[in-house]
Amino acid sequence: MKHLLRRNETLVAVTLVGLCLFIGLNNPTFFSVGNTFTLLRSSIVTGIFAMGVLIVIISGGIDVSFTAIGVFALYATVKLMLHFAPNTSIWVAFVIAALIGLGLGLINAFFIAQFRLPTLIVTLGTLSMFHGFLLFAIGNQIIRDVPPALTEFARATVVQIPQERGMANLHPAVFLMLVIVILVWLLLKYTILGRGIYALGGAPEAAERAGFNVTQIQYFIYGFVGLLSGIAGMTFGALARQANPQDIVGTELNVIAAVVLGGAYLTGGRGTVIGTLLGVVLVVIANNSLILIGVPTVWQRVVIGIIILVGTGIPAIQERRAGKRTASLAEA
Repeated sequence: MKHLLRRNETLVAVTLVGLCLFIGLNNPTFFSVGNTFTLLRSSIVTGIFAMGVLIVIISGGIDVSFTAIGVFALYATVKLMLHFAPNTSIWVAFVIAALIGLGLGLINAFFIAQFRLPTLIVTLGTLSMFHGFLLFAIGNQIIRDVPPALTEFARATVVQIPQERGMANLHPAVFLMLVIVILVWLLLKYTILGRGIYALGGAPEAAERAGFNVTQIQYFIYGFVGLLSGIAGMTFGALARQANPQDIVGTELNVIAAVVLGGAYLTGGRGTVIGTLLGVVLVVIANNSLILIGVPTVWQRVVIGIIILVGTGIPAIQERRAGKRTASLAEA
């Protein structure tokens, strides 16, 4: 029981339940089906991004370029569709965006794996490089006249529930996020590659001695993050029904915060899909629902900052205490 209470996922779940009860008791609208579907829709893009960031952090790295990759893939895909095939399927658009994201992610992988450069420095550089290239070489105007497939996707629904005012609609992109979540969970839990990612985060030298090809794992990690970022960017643009080259970039903190809140250690070697999902939900609710209880938008970032400090500080304090107890027992 004590071990369960010390788990970061449990602490995040308790915090999440407490926050939901606090908001819901002050404004019952929070517990409505319509608001639940809205929160799910708001979680889609953050959730897809978070699955990629989780893998990077478990491996002991940090990636801040994923938003630039996402908006690059979105904008370039929409431009290609408008120029060559405006009536193509939305799934073709997702494939194109994923491939563009994969290519950009492999650029990160090249510098990290081949030159052993710090991941934060590389991705900070490519964040500026990708976004700058997008603005000055591909386009810097908002595209509102998007291909019909994006508009149809934005209007799609799989569940409709009548409300007092209008309908509550569940968007099918929720299932796209769930598929990605399941794939990442299977990868980390049941594959040799997943073990290699955890081993790389624990100790790169030990991972190499254990027979893992660190270079190949790093190429996979950053290529896969790029691929997921392309999908997330395309999802964002399709739901918004526009391609804005200034969108998404700047939201990296929310995604990284969700992953860290979920129990992933910035030092690497630890992190779970379930914890990350809880972190995503917590951050999305803090971003979207505090206004229901009268918290001004300008204060929401303060609240998120407090949640991050508390959510990451408590596990760190608990681990430090556990380390001291272990050291005391060893001395005894």
